Amino acid sequence: MKTIRFLTIILIVFAMSALAAEREKKTFVATIDSDGVQRVEVVGGSYYFEPYRIVVKVGVPVELKVRKDSIIPHDIVIEAPEAGIKIKEELKKEPKIIKFTPTATGTYPIYCSKKPPFFKSHRERGMEGVLEIVK
Repeated sequence: MKTIRFLTIILIVFAMSALAAEREKKTFVATIDSDGVQRVEVVGGSYYFEPYRIVVKVGVPVELKVRKDSIIPHDIVIEAPEAGIKIKEELKKEPKIIKFTPTATGTYPIYCSKKPPFFKSHRERGMEGVLEIVK
């Protein structure tokens, strides 16, 4: 009985990975709101981030509203010290606001750092994206 349950869970995980690989990789170009802030909503799901690519302007405050839409534990990591950004936040069902102001242009990875024992990391399964900072 335990073996059947375990195999069922494994099949579900692989099926979700396959679905994540087929998702369209959307781009979101942030606009500056009347209060001078760029706002972006990011959803982490079963091995994906949506939008996949986020474009923001350098020197303008950014608010990422992040949440997850799955029961699987996920986080969001953006490590770009040369642009003044160091983020590692657990994702929850309830949205959380992450604030930063990018200080340099460039393209930086966004990813989930979770890795269950004996399996590929969430990043290796496709849970990554791109933050592009432009002039």
